[in-house]
Amino acid sequence: MGTPVQDGAAEPPRFEFEGDEGLRAPITEALRRVVDPEVALSIVDVGLIYRVRVDGEGVHVLMTMTSAACPVTDVIVEDVQNELDRVLPAALPLEVEITFDPPWTPERMSQSAQRFMRW
Repeated sequence: MGTPVQDGAAEPPRFEFEGDEGLRAPITEALRRVVDPEVALSIVDVGLIYRVRVDGEGVHVLMTMTSAACPVTDVIVEDVQNELDRVLPAALPLEVEITFDPPWTPERMSQSAQRFMRW
């Protein structure tokens, strides 16, 4: 396989964002730094992020894994928390929720990720 194109400007993230628009870019870039170690691609490009909501109660990230049996779920969630902790105000609580509804499908992947995986 080749090197994936990781150009955030060329392809906007395919997840829903609700809340403070001033936090959209730093949150998105932080999430792009988290790599799914099984495929060596950003979790944003793999399509694991479903929604980010920023409100008076904090930041809520709704995400999935490629399978319910993913052996690196804890690693990815910890990486998400660490990267977001670096860009979020300290007083803003963070919650990462894993869901499998709807289940992940390859169609959620960015075009560059699909090319990288030769799909």
